[in-house]
Amino acid sequence: MMARLLLVEDHEEIWDFLSRRLRRKGHEVDLAHDGRAGVEAARDGGYDLVLMDVNLPVLDGYAAVRELRSSEATRALPVIALTAHALIGDRDKALEAGCTDYHPKPIDFSRLLEQIDGALAGTTAGGSA
Repeated sequence: MMARLLLVEDHEEIWDFLSRRLRRKGHEVDLAHDGRAGVEAARDGGYDLVLMDVNLPVLDGYAAVRELRSSEATRALPVIALTAHALIGDRDKALEAGCTDYHPKPIDFSRLLEQIDGALAGTTAGGSA
């Protein structure tokens, strides 16, 4: 399933790796490098899904997702949290903030593609434990 994705990530090696691989899979990928820019880009519309790092400058990913959930225009937009935090409770924290799903770093690309497909199909129930 091809989709228009917004990748909100501040580490160049991660955004470069992910955007290239996602584009090779046929997705259109736009980038934002901090939480505020991510919220603004998402509000401008047209995205099918957001990949949101949680450790971002300006506005962290949790706060950014809460803002997206508070707006009628972006309330239903699927958001997959990307985080180096893989501790007990981090997945719950991402889901409580309003994320559709959660993906711990380092990125498992095939698993992330499954999560993207699930979120786009509306079947995601919270990703990898």
